[in-house]
Amino acid sequence: MSVAVHRISRAVFQRERAMGLLFALLGLAIIALFGPSAEPGQQATFVLNFGQAGKTTPIPDLVLPVRGTIYLLGLLALFLAGFQLVRAFKATSLILGGIILLSILAFLIWATRGKSFNLTAMLGHMLLRGAPIALGALSGIWCERSAVINIAIEGMMLSGAFTSVVVASITGNLYLGLLAAILTGGILAALLAVLAIRFKVDQIVAGVVINILAAGATSFLTARVLVENQALNASGTFRPIAIPLLSRIPVIGPVFFETNIIIYSMLFLVGVTHIILFYTRWGLRSRAVGEHPLAADTLGINVFRTRYINVIIGGMIAGLGGTYFTLGSAGRFDELMTAGKGFIGLAAMIFGKWTPFGGFASSLIFGFADSLQVKLGILGVNIPYTAEPLPSEILLMAPYLATMIVLAGVVGRAIPPAADGQPYEKQ
Repeated sequence: MSVAVHRISRAVFQRERAMGLLFALLGLAIIALFGPSAEPGQQATFVLNFGQAGKTTPIPDLVLPVRGTIYLLGLLALFLAGFQLVRAFKATSLILGGIILLSILAFLIWATRGKSFNLTAMLGHMLLRGAPIALGALSGIWCERSAVINIAIEGMMLSGAFTSVVVASITGNLYLGLLAAILTGGILAALLAVLAIRFKVDQIVAGVVINILAAGATSFLTARVLVENQALNASGTFRPIAIPLLSRIPVIGPVFFETNIIIYSMLFLVGVTHIILFYTRWGLRSRAVGEHPLAADTLGINVFRTRYINVIIGGMIAGLGGTYFTLGSAGRFDELMTAGKGFIGLAAMIFGKWTPFGGFASSLIFGFADSLQVKLGILGVNIPYTAEPLPSEILLMAPYLATMIVLAGVVGRAIPPAADGQPYEKQ
C-alpha cells in the first residue's frame, strides 16, 4: 500500500513540475513574442470613460509604456512558474488563471501600442458575453452538486432562446418570453431527471439525446415556422437599466450597474446560489446527496426528491441563459445560435471547482476571450514580427482555445462531488 501511495505521490509531483515548466514557457513567450516587436518609446492608451458624457464621473485615461509593461508581466509569469517548479503547488488552477490573465494583458497592451483602446467598453462586453456561460455554469453546479451530470445545458439554452422569442413576439411582452424560456428549460430538465434518476439511463447519453432533440426541433421549427412568419421572430430586446448613483462609478458603474435584466438576474443568481449551497439546510442536503447519497438517505434525506428539484432548478437557469441570445441581444432567433456556450459553461464550472463565484470568475475569462476577438478585429492586429494581419479565423477561435487551455490545466485537479454521475439505488 505504501509503495502504491508513494508512486501516486511521485506521479502527482512530476505532473505539477511539468505544469511549472509549461508555465515558464508561457512566461518566456510573453517576453519573446511581444517585448522586442514593440518599438522603443511606444505607449498604449486605455480609455476608461464609457457612454455619454455626464453619465459617469470622468477619470484620466491609463497610459502605459509598452515594452516595460510587457517585460514586467513576463517576469511576473516567470515568478509564478518558478514558484510552481520549486513548490509543486497543488492549486495549479490558480497559477494557471494568473498566467492566462498576464498573457492576455501583455497581448492587449502589445496590440494597443501606438493606439487608444476603450477598456471599459471591452469590460462591459466581457460581462455580456460571459453571462450565458456563467448561467450555464450555475445550471451545472445545481445539477452536479446533487450528483446529476447535465450535458444538456446547451439544448436547454437553445430551446429557451427559441421559445422566448416566439412567446415574446406573439404576446408583445418580453417578460412573458423570459418566463417561457425558464419554463422550457425546466421541462427539459425534468425529462433529464426522469431519465437519469427514475430510469437510471446513463446521464451523458441522456444529455446528448436532449441536445440532439433541441437542435433538431428548433432547426425544423425555424425553417418551417419562423422563416415563413417573420412576425414570430421579432421580439425586441430588454433595454439597459441604470441604477442611480452606482452607475456613475467610474469603470465599474457602466459595466455592472447599467445593463439589462438578464445580466442583473445572472449576478443575483450567483450570490443566491452561493448562499443556498453553503449557508442553508437545503444546500447542506444537496451537497450531502452529491457526496454520499447512502449516508444522506440514512439520515432521512429524500435523495430522489433533492435531485429532481435541483436538476429542474438547474434547467430553469439554463433556460434563462438562452434568453441572452434573443431577448438580451439579437431580438430574434437563428439556428444553433448558442454556439456551444452551454458546453463552455460546463468548462467554467469545472475551472471554478463547482462553486458559484468560481464559475462566475471563470466565465469572465471566457467572456473576455470572446470580446477580445471582436475588439482586436477592430484594431487590425498584425502577427508579431510581420506585417501580415492576424487571420480572423484565429480571432474567432479565441474563446474555444481558452476553453481547451483551461481544461488542460485543471483536468485531474478539480475534484467533482464524489457521487457525481452515479445513479442511486435505495437500500
